[in-house]
Amino acid sequence: MTAGLSFLFGVVFAQTKSEDYLVKTKNVKKAVVSESTDSLSNQEAEEEKAHDFISENFRFYSLCDWKEGMRFMVMPEKYDMVVKTFHDPTLNGKEVSSMTLRHKIMVYKGHTESSDGHARVNFYCEDNGRNYYFEVPNGTFDDYCYSKFGIPTLAYLGDVDIAREKLIGKTMFTRTDKYCIDTEYDGEGFQEITVTPNEPVTVTAVGVGTRSFPVKIIVEDKNGKEFFQNVAISKTNSGMRDNEFIMDNTKHLFAGSFELQDAIMAVSQDLAKYIGQTVHTKYTTEMVSRGDGKERTLKVPRLTTFTIENVAPKNNSNYVTLTLKENESRRMYFKDVTFKNVDNVTGDIDGRREDYFGYLFAMGEGKARATSQAARAAIRQGRVILQMTEDEVILAMGEPNKTAESSNGRHDWIYNRSDGKLLIVQFDGNGKVIGTNVDRSNAKRTTTKKRTTTKKKTATKK
Repeated sequence: MTAGLSFLFGVVFAQTKSEDYLVKTKNVKKAVVSESTDSLSNQEAEEEKAHDFISENFRFYSLCDWKEGMRFMVMPEKYDMVVKTFHDPTLNGKEVSSMTLRHKIMVYKGHTESSDGHARVNFYCEDNGRNYYFEVPNGTFDDYCYSKFGIPTLAYLGDVDIAREKLIGKTMFTRTDKYCIDTEYDGEGFQEITVTPNEPVTVTAVGVGTRSFPVKIIVEDKNGKEFFQNVAISKTNSGMRDNEFIMDNTKHLFAGSFELQDAIMAVSQDLAKYIGQTVHTKYTTEMVSRGDGKERTLKVPRLTTFTIENVAPKNNSNYVTLTLKENESRRMYFKDVTFKNVDNVTGDIDGRREDYFGYLFAMGEGKARATSQAARAAIRQGRVILQMTEDEVILAMGEPNKTAESSNGRHDWIYNRSDGKLLIVQFDGNGKVIGTNVDRSNAKRTTTKKRTTTKKKTATKK
């Protein structure tokens, strides 16, 4: 059976050479990507469901599950120039420079144990016809194979081949504002550029990216401009765990950078009509905010005005994800809601009435807030600066998790940060920020009283 699988992998990819996987954006590209791909038939395209596109087509293989014949490309990073990865058995196990193997295709040939008891992971190099092995640092193969580390330098080409077959020529939509263009034809140099989210693009090429993010997807916008993103799809041998794809790394997941047109078209016309509409929150609610390479959940106050940028369906549910641009700060937010009618008996949708669009949002503008130029810049970055008003702090950070009052009229707002620490924003008696502090002890010394307006506090004092 192993021999059969090895033969099958060899037959399928025998015509695919190393250079076919190295693709560049227009400014440095010399040739078109290999034309060895066949487009999906119309029937297959209709049957393909965008929301489970990844799970249906890209399987994660732990090292323990690797099959002989699986193909990888050597994509060394700076660290790999110092700590070499492969040994040459014909040279008495001498270590081989990662640079000499750069961009060469390695075929997995199983694992063995050396005469001195060291576990070895074996490979055959398609480009030079030589055999190599990676020596497991400590313990047995079984001990090592369940770790996240995998084999250094190797980018899994199985994902690249499937993505090339399924995606070239497809229309997708951008899902972040940060992409890249190539700056070197013979190197990995690139420049990060800013792109408008939710814009249609066409996939022009798919190649190898990096070891951590193996699939390089090049797209072209309506103006003919090309840019790319390196993404981890199955995460096979990527060296990263699922929980590490957060903040700036979110864009290196397929769903963090792209959405298939099928997913957009799956939204009914009744919901599509909301795109571009202005709405405001009727109640305080939590939303996900992304910006400056960060992702966090914030409390958004009532009467905050948004423009609906996009409506995208959620996996196998009545929910959709709204992409919302806050009209004053221009920050992007994401909120899962349902448009289904509220249950006549319980008044709830899946037990969460606040997720119902008609309950949470009203059409049109909310309350206007006056902000200074300096405050607007800080709000866009999610920062708090001196002399901000309470409204400006809410625009930057959302509603506080807790509040604390003091006898001299000063009051504090406390925010739970993602690192487990507390951010304390200190206000004077007029509701202006006089300082901030990070409580590294995370001491629970605050009250759970809801905040009151300055006017109400003044009245109480009298």
